[in-house]
Amino acid sequence: MVPEVMNELWRCLSQSAFLNSQPVQTALIVGACAALVSAIIGVFTVLRGNAFAGHALADVSSAGGAASFLLGISPLLGFLGMAWIAALGMEWLGVRKARERDLATGIVLGAGLGLSALFLYLDVTTTSTTGAAVSVMFGSLFAVSRELIWPAIGASLAVFVLVALLYRPWILTAVDPDLATLRGISPRWMGLLQLLALGLAVAVCALAIGAVLATALLIGPAGAAIRLSRRVAQALILAVVIGLTSVWAGIWLAYESYYWFSGHAWPVSFFVVVLVFLFYVFAMLLAARTRARTNVTYPTMREREN
Repeated sequence: MVPEVMNELWRCLSQSAFLNSQPVQTALIVGACAALVSAIIGVFTVLRGNAFAGHALADVSSAGGAASFLLGISPLLGFLGMAWIAALGMEWLGVRKARERDLATGIVLGAGLGLSALFLYLDVTTTSTTGAAVSVMFGSLFAVSRELIWPAIGASLAVFVLVALLYRPWILTAVDPDLATLRGISPRWMGLLQLLALGLAVAVCALAIGAVLATALLIGPAGAAIRLSRRVAQALILAVVIGLTSVWAGIWLAYESYYWFSGHAWPVSFFVVVLVFLFYVFAMLLAARTRARTNVTYPTMREREN
């Protein structure tokens, strides 16, 4: 009985106009890459207290996206190159203390946004590029080239390899940097590697939903998952589920909105961000209700992993 139901469901899906559309297929694959890498790196980013750094890298990557239109190179390469330059700049300016880290992040963010303004101006005045600002800042998943599928998959695989190799050191440096130092693990090197991995995730997210909104996909699912989880592994799985659901449902809603508004579809990024926000609010309310019912103060995830 179950195999027959699954076969019938697959037959219906395979015949639907939604899945047979090439732009939709590309959007689903690239969106899945963005959801996976942002969920996984986002959990470590939130645990380490680097949410502001993630936001800064996402915004600064817009300069690379704008430069890619100007130079005629791959947008993913542009986003990634500028995100990595920003990550190295933040590390070089000093990340020993939280105050120094925020100061360095703010300086790099300001410089990156200035470059974004310059490159977008040059895009408009010196080239025939149209819609560059909207594509860079807010994304356009249905307009992503099919040629970018494999680069996006490659960037995602690189993030997965880094996480697999550095899973325990990253957790330890996030929970107790002093203990990590005693065990021969350099918090500074781990922080730099995490920033570079974060740059990869930001580049894929910016390609999917734009540089400005990439922060929502990077921080939202991870923040919601951490509120509902008691272990890092649980948070990673839940963040992946939330991220994939938000992206794929957002793509479907954007596709369907074409029929809701007389041929004027709403942006995918809008629906993705709204869904991420709703997931976070639901997680916050559910966590608060659970604490109120049990009347028990649970230790934080950092205390549990220590």
